[in-house]
Amino acid sequence: FPRAATFGSVLSVNGKTENYILDTEPGLQESLKCAVQNHIRDEELLWYREDGRVDLKSGNKINSSSVCVSGISEDDNGITFTCKLQRNQSVSISVVLNVTFPPLLSGNDFQTAEEGSDVKLVCNVKSNPQAQMMWYKNNGILNLENHHQIQQTSKYFQLSITKVKKSDNGTYSCIANSLIETKTKDFHLIVKDKGSTVPIEPIIAACVVVFLTLVFGVIARRKRIMKLCRKDQGPQCRTAL
Repeated sequence: FPRAATFGSVLSVNGKTENYILDTEPGLQESLKCAVQNHIRDEELLWYREDGRVDLKSGNKINSSSVCVSGISEDDNGITFTCKLQRNQSVSISVVLNVTFPPLLSGNDFQTAEEGSDVKLVCNVKSNPQAQMMWYKNNGILNLENHHQIQQTSKYFQLSITKVKKSDNGTYSCIANSLIETKTKDFHLIVKDKGSTVPIEPIIAACVVVFLTLVFGVIARRKRIMKLCRKDQGPQCRTAL
């Protein structure tokens, strides 16, 4: 951050003349008052939230200016508020919000996988300060095997299982341990039997064989019936003559 002083004029926020971090919590309201010190004329002030300019009322701009940050939430963590001189915006002072909150965990609670397939259990996490993460299985520490892989970023904690087995079936717990609180989220994994793949070609061939057998059977039976009819009709025809 640049320093807030130049040519005798000094900017301060809440009495501080250096950029600083403001510790706060969700649900609180914070007031930031920017003032010009050692000025020889009236100075107009500007406020910025990140890169967006804050709309100030006319009576809240000259020599001192206040902004109220209300309804602070977890999403406000790391947000920067900057006060600047209007005539020389290189003269500025910034305040960064440090919103502390316990871990917030989310993810897909239930997953069903076929034996031999790959599975990813993704535990989304938000926490400030950053939490220490662990995976448990069925209430015990997960023993990592060759087909297990763990990936962690500031936003998620992921367990990948390649070629799942029936022994991988169970409840996996994503545990986040921070200085504020420890939170747990369960992920239930159900491993099903691998579906049997039935080849179509043999079925078609078998159906054709059965069909032809039936057809030939019907034809052969008809021939036998016709022969019997001819034998039965022979004498009758001679008597009629």
